[in-house]
Amino acid sequence: MPMTAFHLVRSERVAAVLLLGAAVLGLVLANLPGIGHALIGFANWHPSLPLPGLSLSPRHWVSDGLLAVFFFSVSVELRHELAAGELNSPRKALLPTIAALGGVIAPALIYLAIAGRDFPTGWPIPTATDIAFALGVLGLFGRGIPGHVRVFLLALAVIDDLIAILIIAFFFTPAVELPWLAGAAGCLLVFAWLSKLLAPRSPYLRERRPRWPVIATLWALAVLTWWFVLMSGVHATIAGVALGFVIARMPGERMRAQLEPVTNGVVLPLFAFAAAAVAFPAVGIDELHAEFWAIVVALPLGKVCGIVLAGLLGGLGSRAPGIARNPVDLMMVGCLGGIGFTVSLLMNELAFRGSEQITDEGTIAVLAGSVIAIAYSAVFVALRSRHYDRRAVSGR
Repeated sequence: MPMTAFHLVRSERVAAVLLLGAAVLGLVLANLPGIGHALIGFANWHPSLPLPGLSLSPRHWVSDGLLAVFFFSVSVELRHELAAGELNSPRKALLPTIAALGGVIAPALIYLAIAGRDFPTGWPIPTATDIAFALGVLGLFGRGIPGHVRVFLLALAVIDDLIAILIIAFFFTPAVELPWLAGAAGCLLVFAWLSKLLAPRSPYLRERRPRWPVIATLWALAVLTWWFVLMSGVHATIAGVALGFVIARMPGERMRAQLEPVTNGVVLPLFAFAAAAVAFPAVGIDELHAEFWAIVVALPLGKVCGIVLAGLLGGLGSRAPGIARNPVDLMMVGCLGGIGFTVSLLMNELAFRGSEQITDEGTIAVLAGSVIAIAYSAVFVALRSRHYDRRAVSGR
C-alpha cells in the first residue's frame, strides 16, 4: 500500500526535516528586502476581536494557541510513559531523570556565568530538548543504533519536556487571576468525566450511542479551557498540558495518534516558521549582547556536559545493561539533547518578551546553537550506527 502524505508526516525523520525547513524559510523570508518588513509586520499585527484576550498577533496565535496542541500530545505521551512505558517504575525512571536534570542544570549555569549579570531571565532557554528533532536526527542517521538507546533518549526527552512545562508554569507566570483559573479547573473536571464516556468499556458506548456529540463537546471544552487559562495569566500552552493529563487513557492515546500528523506537519513547522521569522540584528558580531553568546555556548555544550556527567554519576554501581554501562552511547544521547529548537524558541519569547532586539538575538542564537548540535550529533550518530552495523556483521 503506498504511503500517503498523511502517514508520511508521522515519521520522526520527516518531522525533523519539516521543522528545519520551516525555520530556514522563516529566517530567509524575514531578511528579504520588502518581503521581510511586510512578513514581520503581519506576524506582529494585533487585530481587534470582540472577545477579551483574543486580540493576539498571528505569532502569538501560533505560540499560545496552536502550540497548546503540541503540549497536549506531549502530556498524553508523558502520562503513558509514567503509567505503562519506560518510566513506569522508580528503577526505570531514575537514570533518565538524573540525566535530564543534569541536562537542565548545566546549561542554566553556563548561561548565567556568561550573561547572568545583564540578562538573568534567559537561563531557561538552553535547558530544553526538542523531542521531535532529536528523535528525527536519530532516525535519519542511526538506522543501526540499538532500540534501548532510542528508548532512553525518549524517556530523557519526555522528562525534559515535563521540566520545561514546570519552568513555564512557575517562572513565566507573573500574576494569576484565580477566578479565571477556577473556570479552567471546572472545564477540566467536566472534560475528564466526559472523556471516560469514550473509553472502550464505557456503558455509553455499549449502548451504541453516537460518539460525535461527546467528541464535539470535548473539543468545545478544550477551547474554553484554553481561553480561561489564557485569561488567568498562566501561559496558554499549560491548558494543553492539563487536558492531556486529565483525559481518559485510551481516548487520549487515540486522540494523540490522530493529532500526530497535524502536530508534525502543521503545528510545529508553523511555530518554527513564525518564531524564526526575525530580521538579523543590524549590528556587528562584536556588538551582539551577552545573551546571544550564552545561548550559543550553553545549548550545544551545556546539554551534552550535563547529560553525560549526571548520567555517569547516576549509573555508578548500576548493574543494568545498555546505556547505563556505555558512556559512548550516553554521550551520543547528550549530543542529541543539545538540539533545543521548538521549546527553546518558546522559552526565548517568554524570557525576553518586551525587548524586540534581545528576543531576535535570542532566536538566532537558539537556531545557531541547535544547528551546531544537529551537525555534531548527526556525525556522532552516523559513526555510532556504523559501529553497530559492523558488530552485527561480525556477529559480536
